[in-house]
Amino acid sequence: MKKLLFSALLLVSGVSANAQLANGSVAPNWTFTDLNGTTQSLYSYLDQGKTVFIDVSAAWCGPCWNYHNTHALRDLYENHGPSGLPSVVAGTTNDVMVFFLEGELSNTSAQLNGPAASTGSAATTTQGDWVTGTTYPIVDLPNTAAGSAFMSGYNIAYFPTIYKICPNRIIEEVGQATAANLYASVAACPAPASQPADVAALAYTGALVHCEGSYTPSVQIQNNGTTALTSATVTITMGGTTVSTGTYSGNLATYGVANVTCTPIASFMGGALTVAVTTTGDASATNNGVNATVGLAANATSQYVTVNITTDRYASETSWNIKNSTGAIVAQGGGSWTDLAATGQTVQTPVMVTLSPSQCYTFEILDAYGDGICCSYGNGAYSVVDMAGTILGSGGSFAASEQKAFKTGVLGLNEMETIALNVYPNPASGLLNVSFEANNADFVITLTDLQGRVISSKEMANLNGTQLVTFSTENVASGSYIVTVASNGTKTTKNVVVR
Repeated sequence: MKKLLFSALLLVSGVSANAQLANGSVAPNWTFTDLNGTTQSLYSYLDQGKTVFIDVSAAWCGPCWNYHNTHALRDLYENHGPSGLPSVVAGTTNDVMVFFLEGELSNTSAQLNGPAASTGSAATTTQGDWVTGTTYPIVDLPNTAAGSAFMSGYNIAYFPTIYKICPNRIIEEVGQATAANLYASVAACPAPASQPADVAALAYTGALVHCEGSYTPSVQIQNNGTTALTSATVTITMGGTTVSTGTYSGNLATYGVANVTCTPIASFMGGALTVAVTTTGDASATNNGVNATVGLAANATSQYVTVNITTDRYASETSWNIKNSTGAIVAQGGGSWTDLAATGQTVQTPVMVTLSPSQCYTFEILDAYGDGICCSYGNGAYSVVDMAGTILGSGGSFAASEQKAFKTGVLGLNEMETIALNVYPNPASGLLNVSFEANNADFVITLTDLQGRVISSKEMANLNGTQLVTFSTENVASGSYIVTVASNGTKTTKNVVVR
């Protein structure tokens, strides 16, 4: 699996653990010289209306070698590549270009010519002869600023990474597919620019979580026309009512992109936004719109929150941070947790964070591989809870990242009157003991998961003195949980790990 290769890559090559360039992003241009001495430039082929496929691999990489030897990319190039190029058939569809880019910057081109060398460093190890029989261009990325810029610009986190780039510069990771499936994906690309005026709404770029007050939407637009785009209008509606507008003015070249900041929405309470962008003489209305749903922040009861995370097997890929309203990180964790040797979950120690009262914050969880912490590699989950046990944000099934906004409160009198509570053993296995002090009152003792689902609950009336309640955890899945003891509007919570 790619995740196994990703881990090996970090150990052998030292490539940073960034998420891949997100599908739908604009691919940066690059210009390099191939092994035959020919200068190759991405945008020159895109401007010809070609869909470009790039295989970013390393000479030492076994899975890369296995995919290379399926000849899927060679077959794609020879049957669909540019007319007149070496080895391209006479009846080519003439709408594709293919490149192999060796991404191990510390190597030399000698690795690409073999023979196989299975020992040594990433700079000397190779699977064999990559050149013989490869009919499409091979670029050995240079160990220069340009090579580093490519690797960081494309966020290459593992080898092999196979990208499809449409003529409009939009990128998609297509993986190790067959030649037939790769070519079938070309049909999903929009037709090359053919009309003078054609503006597209490429992506919604405003924040997807909002704390309170005024909210400012923003939209990324693209010129899909053959002439420069000098003006465009953005209209944003909610339920059919216009709530914000924006304008673009400038000189945007074909396939150029720009971000349009729209007018603020006063006292925004979140919801579904519909975006439409138009220009004079617009040739196509099918690409004018995007939608976005903006969530409203949860309200915490105090300034204290606890971060609970159960990762999947690949714990090293998971990290989190909390940002204040200016975007500054005020708390963070993860990024170096230990992976498991076998499929399962990794329960991390809960972290309590003290924040400023009555402020807006954003919790962000990130997965370096881009597949969240669920499900094929273990059903991970996360939650952010306040002192009262209120869940401010939770989840597990996301892509590269997910954000939850919340506003801190001020510690109230009821919260200050906490219940003396002890939970043991922690971690728990088999039995979980909850000990607390009661004072002639009724109590509810609850065990919940990070999503707030009740695992077990007990109601006890007219208690006084030291109490001991026991929960069985024999049929409870491994992970992080929350014990809550509540009485007369007062709640006290403790985090517990079940093995």
